[in-house]
Amino acid sequence: MKDAEELPRRIYPVYTETENNDLLSLRWPRPLRNVLLVKKDRSPTATDSLIEFAKHVQSTYPAISFIAEHRNALELHNRLPFPIYALPASSEAASQCLRGKVDATATFGGDGTILHASSLFSNMSTVPPILSFSMGTLGFLGEWKFEEYKRAFKEMYMSGAEIGMTDWSPTGGKVLESNACARVLLRNRLKVRIYSADGRIMGDLAAPPKTRHVHAMNEVIIHRGKDPHLAVVEVFVGGRFLTEAVADGMIISTPTGSTAYSLSSGGSIVHPLVSSLLITPICPRSLSFRPLVVPGNSPITLRLSEKNRASDLEVTVDGVRRTPSIRVGMEVRVWGEDMIKRGDGEWSGGVPCIMRGAVGAEANGDDGWVVGLNGLLKFNYPFGEEG
Repeated sequence: MKDAEELPRRIYPVYTETENNDLLSLRWPRPLRNVLLVKKDRSPTATDSLIEFAKHVQSTYPAISFIAEHRNALELHNRLPFPIYALPASSEAASQCLRGKVDATATFGGDGTILHASSLFSNMSTVPPILSFSMGTLGFLGEWKFEEYKRAFKEMYMSGAEIGMTDWSPTGGKVLESNACARVLLRNRLKVRIYSADGRIMGDLAAPPKTRHVHAMNEVIIHRGKDPHLAVVEVFVGGRFLTEAVADGMIISTPTGSTAYSLSSGGSIVHPLVSSLLITPICPRSLSFRPLVVPGNSPITLRLSEKNRASDLEVTVDGVRRTPSIRVGMEVRVWGEDMIKRGDGEWSGGVPCIMRGAVGAEANGDDGWVVGLNGLLKFNYPFGEEG
């Protein structure tokens, strides 16, 4: 087992628009080298699949090195015939290593595993592309079946290689065939901060000085937790007072998160390419409090009202409880991450997810979203018919 700090510096890919396709194309300036492996906890199937994947990739693309979280590195090291590179045990040191070393990420598990992989980069403005294999309970975000792992990795690895190039060929020879660029969906994230009643940034959401916020791929939730009283929360949109919510809690979610807790709470389903934020109450007292969809650049503030009878409310970001809890007068401020398009058509921001297929295929958008709605969520499924 080796230290991930020994690996070469990170390679940043480019995401460009493609004619007649809503998704972006991935292009590596040179072959990727460092791949982070993230697996579902306590899942022998996910672990066995990761081992099979790693052995194939290392034998086919020997220049690839694999990185693992410190808690998983020893287990993987004992089962692999080549070194695994471990992240530092310290969360701060691990964050710095992730920022500077990871070219791409491969996940083996369900939607929670993808969220965990994304959360490892929650205090960074750029996230390496994620290649996800669906091996969880639902797998709405998981794009690839594990049986497709050879094709999936080759698509990602060769994306940008052209005929005649030598760097990409595993044998050291020239690339002999044209390789279509992999398709990428940039999933919008939230930016989240907690403020004290006197306007100071609070707790672990203060984040490193360079960012001063934490990103969320799915949602941020404030909830009454174990307290029996309903929460009273003042909601502001774009700096203007919207309403005073009396409910179990409030959810602010991305379009990606619209099929998670927000959906279970009665929120709308929003396509991930729609730049928007969702405001969804959890069990509101008023029957007229309906979920809202607002523009993605609208800042949202949730302030704990003086009328609140609970001592504090819990704050959860992508399933992880954050500290501190919020008390009367404190605020959770949320706004959409900036998705930047440069003049040359290149994009940055969000969580780049490698989608099935290649640019130029018959599908000209995120067709996996429609398949997921019908196949996994059983959208508008007729009564009386078997699944």
